[in-house]
Amino acid sequence: MAKTYLADLIDPEVLGQFIDKKLVDYIRLAPLAKIDTTLVGRPGDEISLPSYAYIGDAEAVAEGTDIPVAKLSQGVAKVKVSKIGKAVAFTDEAMLSGAGNISNEAASQILTAINSGVEVALTADMRTNATLTATIAAANDPSDDIADALTKFGEDIEGQKVLVIPPAFYAELRKTKGWIPNSEIGADMIVRGRVGMVHGCEVITSNRLAAHYEYAKTTDTEVQDGKTYYTYVTEDGSAGWEAVADPTDADIATYYERTSVAAQAFIVKPGALAIYMKRDTLVEFDRDKLAQVNYIIGSKLFAPYVYDKSKLIKLSFT
Repeated sequence: MAKTYLADLIDPEVLGQFIDKKLVDYIRLAPLAKIDTTLVGRPGDEISLPSYAYIGDAEAVAEGTDIPVAKLSQGVAKVKVSKIGKAVAFTDEAMLSGAGNISNEAASQILTAINSGVEVALTADMRTNATLTATIAAANDPSDDIADALTKFGEDIEGQKVLVIPPAFYAELRKTKGWIPNSEIGADMIVRGRVGMVHGCEVITSNRLAAHYEYAKTTDTEVQDGKTYYTYVTEDGSAGWEAVADPTDADIATYYERTSVAAQAFIVKPGALAIYMKRDTLVEFDRDKLAQVNYIIGSKLFAPYVYDKSKLIKLSFT
């Protein structure tokens, strides 16, 4: 009797190629980034990438005198390759009697998860490596502070640029005198999800820029008095970070520490960012025979990178 297996229904190579093809379209910041696949197949978990140094702040220029000319200098930075992954699990019963197409649903879910992972890593790199900074003060008109921040671009203040803001700031920004709603802007846009424009910047919102906590493995070798440690707990269908009630030295290697991250915004010009793809999306199958649960596992290796720091401004809220 002929038997049909999961591998007969879903081709992992085709699924991986589909995710790779669609991924760039899903990453909202992709139009502002250099997408590079030349690292695919090369060994090593750390790569050397080019980086352009900032030319310096714009300077006061007296009438009739020349504007100072700066020379772009290119350096090399070591960038750690990131691995992200997500698995979809479903029972035999779901595969046999569930509605819909398992292949399409798995591809959609894994694509969404990998896209989110890339954007999270890229945003974290922007927070860490942006060298141009400015502030938006609560007492000021935000559009005025954005106009002042744009002078950080110096002579390159003109041209395409995108302002990425936390959603909570959107309501405040659209009440300012510099705000232009979508209804008054042409159809052309740099990035998907534009909600308006201010001082020549297309505006999009990102949940990743809201105030939040980040968790990292502790470097402590023994429990420190007064410090709170966390673990990721999955039970009863829910998951989340929980404080360890009674931390022990024996379990210290499994603990995380929490850092509070303030809300921020960014002004980004095309070419500021880069996403170096280290490995094509890998899709694999696995099966728990006892539980009769099937897994489709997707993963990707890549390096998010601030390629040109002179095209990125980090905005803090005060």
